[in-house]
Amino acid sequence: MDSIIITGGLGFIGSRFVKLCLEKGHDIKIIDKATYAANLDRLETNIGYFRKDIRDVTKSDIEGYDYVVNFAAETHVDNSISNGHPFIRSNVEGVFNLLEQSRKTNIKKFIQISTDEVYGDIEKGESDEGHPINPSSYYSATKASADMLVMSACRTYGLPYIITRTCNNYGPGQHEEKFIPKLEKCLQENKPIPVYMPGTQTREWIHVDDNCNAIYNLMIGNKVNDIYNIGSGERYTNLEVIDILDKENKANIEMVPDRKGHDKRYALNSNKYKSEFGDPSSITFKEYYK
Repeated sequence: MDSIIITGGLGFIGSRFVKLCLEKGHDIKIIDKATYAANLDRLETNIGYFRKDIRDVTKSDIEGYDYVVNFAAETHVDNSISNGHPFIRSNVEGVFNLLEQSRKTNIKKFIQISTDEVYGDIEKGESDEGHPINPSSYYSATKASADMLVMSACRTYGLPYIITRTCNNYGPGQHEEKFIPKLEKCLQENKPIPVYMPGTQTREWIHVDDNCNAIYNLMIGNKVNDIYNIGSGERYTNLEVIDILDKENKANIEMVPDRKGHDKRYALNSNKYKSEFGDPSSITFKEYYK
């Protein structure tokens, strides 16, 4: 059974991928800096991890493993607006170091977990994998930079890779700074829900386990040196998300000034993945929150 290094394995998505890989019987090594967004309790099992910044990973940390799957990243856009330095360090310098160490080994594939945000605003239609990169925040710009570094490592050194670009994830264990956990907490505590004006910003949503299953398929499959969008086609405005989760119709919405550079709409074309592996989405957003 193939062995896997999972960076950022204590994070929201990374921990669910760890769970999946353990269920499949893989030998795994978790590397995580254990920042504020990490949580060992997410693993639901007595498994250890290596506390390490991905900027400090060495060749010996990777050698002997078949795959490197990089979930490690700073991801909260609001934080990138207030201070972009951590995003440069983790999302650019960290990925660069992982690539440098990985190319010195014989890994089968480097999996870079990216985001639909690298495409920027999609006012009409959908963005496929060939859509121009047009990031709007330091967060999305650093993720786009990481994608370019991965492709460059392949071109120059022959490092095999897959890049996944997924839409917004939802599901158990997400950090409370994110929109849905923050919304749920406000509803539970009967507090005002802060919503960026005008509330019509549209996002596409996929369950975290569906995303992890798609990443796993791309990891173990024979596809290499390519990019895949992973989306559900389910798109809702922020106000529509509140309506879906607000079962008791008690939401107290507080409109706040829109954040700087806020993208109005994301929409992924995931036909490439669907044509090769099938629909990645096994549950709908409304079914999950009914």
